[in-house]
Amino acid sequence: MHRILCTAVLLCVFLMPNVHAADSPVRLPPRDQILKTLQPEHPRLLVAPDDFTSLKRRIADTPRLADWYAEVQKQAEETLKKPANTYRIPDGKRLLGTSRSVLARVYECALVYRLESDRRYLDRVWKELQAAAAFKDWNPSHFLDTGEMTHAFAIGYDWLYHDWSEEQRRTIREAIIRHGLTPGLKSYRGEERYGWFIRTVSNWNQVCNGGMTAGALAVADEEPEMAAEIVHSAIESLPLAMHEYAPDGAYHEGPGYWGYGSSYNVLMIAFLESALGSDFGLTEFPGFDNTVRFPMQMTGPTGRVFNFADASAGRPGRTFAMFWLANRFKHPDVVRFTEPFVRPTALDLLWYDPQSRSGSLKTPNVATYWRGVEAVSLRTSWNDPNASWIAFKGDTPGVNHGQADLGTFVLEMLGERWAVDLGADNYNLPGYFDGRTRRWYFYRNRAEGHNTLVINPDDGPDQVIDGKAKVIHFDPKDATPAAFMDLTPAYAKHATRVHRAIALLDGTFPAVQDEIELRETSDVWWFMHTPAKVSINSNDRQATLSLGDKQIVAHLVAPEDAQFTVVDAAPLPSSPTVDGQKVNRGVRKLAIHLEDVKSSFILIVFTPAGATPPPDFRSLDRE
Repeated sequence: MHRILCTAVLLCVFLMPNVHAADSPVRLPPRDQILKTLQPEHPRLLVAPDDFTSLKRRIADTPRLADWYAEVQKQAEETLKKPANTYRIPDGKRLLGTSRSVLARVYECALVYRLESDRRYLDRVWKELQAAAAFKDWNPSHFLDTGEMTHAFAIGYDWLYHDWSEEQRRTIREAIIRHGLTPGLKSYRGEERYGWFIRTVSNWNQVCNGGMTAGALAVADEEPEMAAEIVHSAIESLPLAMHEYAPDGAYHEGPGYWGYGSSYNVLMIAFLESALGSDFGLTEFPGFDNTVRFPMQMTGPTGRVFNFADASAGRPGRTFAMFWLANRFKHPDVVRFTEPFVRPTALDLLWYDPQSRSGSLKTPNVATYWRGVEAVSLRTSWNDPNASWIAFKGDTPGVNHGQADLGTFVLEMLGERWAVDLGADNYNLPGYFDGRTRRWYFYRNRAEGHNTLVINPDDGPDQVIDGKAKVIHFDPKDATPAAFMDLTPAYAKHATRVHRAIALLDGTFPAVQDEIELRETSDVWWFMHTPAKVSINSNDRQATLSLGDKQIVAHLVAPEDAQFTVVDAAPLPSSPTVDGQKVNRGVRKLAIHLEDVKSSFILIVFTPAGATPPPDFRSLDRE
């Protein structure tokens, strides 16, 4: 939700040119023509007047939809018992929790009202909107809050337009204009510093532009000039973020923020199509047609995502956006993949099409490489919940929500995650988003807080913050599928060559290999964070990891003079001291410490306990 290089981004609001304009597929009419095709009737956001009748039939005919609708009804029923949201900024910065609560309540209660005609739900939407309309503002200083609240009011106004009295319409409409569109217009005109979102490539661009587009289109017939300027400006701004999907559809902020940013990207396009009849070329950006496969491939057999960047290792979220993308670009396997992860919302009901899952199915690739983000995923099977899966990533720490995590990997075997990413720390810690210095004090943002290498640790950043790690070889079809990454830019201060590889030896056993050439004799740490109980054998070269009754073995194949140790998931003695950062309870680090080395070759192979390993562990060769 936050930017790292805040000063630079703020300057960009006023100084940055419209990059990529020459190769943009966007076909944008003049501002005074943008509303020419406006659908005159309400509802016009995401649905047409007859769509609720159609949805009711589909729910009756589709058991899965019926079950999901029952969950949405249950949520709406619970909302009836709750008081309306109040103006709360508990951390002194964000109204976002309130905005999201209002949004969820509006969607669920409005949908149930449209399907059941029970006025209790209509009255509950009014109670929520009336309360939020009376807020002093929607906190434009943290514009995500404004964007999401404007989205909520737009849906409430549009979907229930014919059920509101004229006075109620006026209250909702004036709140959209006063608290949402007016600060939005100031942003697009460069009149307020909080408008930096229009020139960023991050999820802020997608969320804020999506929310403003919803609000503008909801009241476009009453406020045509304001709406036209906002919609036109939002379509001009969104391509900055959409270029980031190129070339393959990966998302630099990771699978977690993929859900947030991409869902609003989808929503904005859907708002435009339903209200204006066009996507204006936005769906033609390279990689966008394939981006729904990114969270799928970055999800392990346990159903948890590879949560690099500031994210938690939960299930894929915002499933309604996955359904929209899978339907639009014909990915029936993604529809089937997504179904078990649904926590039903109104949009899941609207965008889940049971027919789309029955198209021509293809087996997803077991090995994938995502350019740009430089992420690779290798798995032994898509159909076995106990399959082995290893994934790693490169890119650069300097992206939005980025961490010094180049080369970090996650590992799943036997239905458990053995190598974990700790995720984000507290966003409100002082300096957490100061990408110039203080962000790199926090353990979870440092290389030592990831499953990667640390060379000559000190109190500074332990990877080069503007270094870019790229995959230099990817072989998905060999008997031992493997990927090699050049990590040298991340360690350029100390090394002339650092290459990391991951592989499935004999297509079965996950392996991690490092080749290191140093400028001078150095200390090198190899780390793997694990929630497992770790037992190291008598020669310190095998570590048995246990989770419940499941066990795997880490084999230290090379170097011959190295040993495994187990250390706390905590900063090294040389690292900065930061008050208030999270204590990583329940996680320890399997570690290797190499002292006074000029070069090193490290190879770790993982096998299920009791499994027969390959007869000869061998180094990985990319030639």
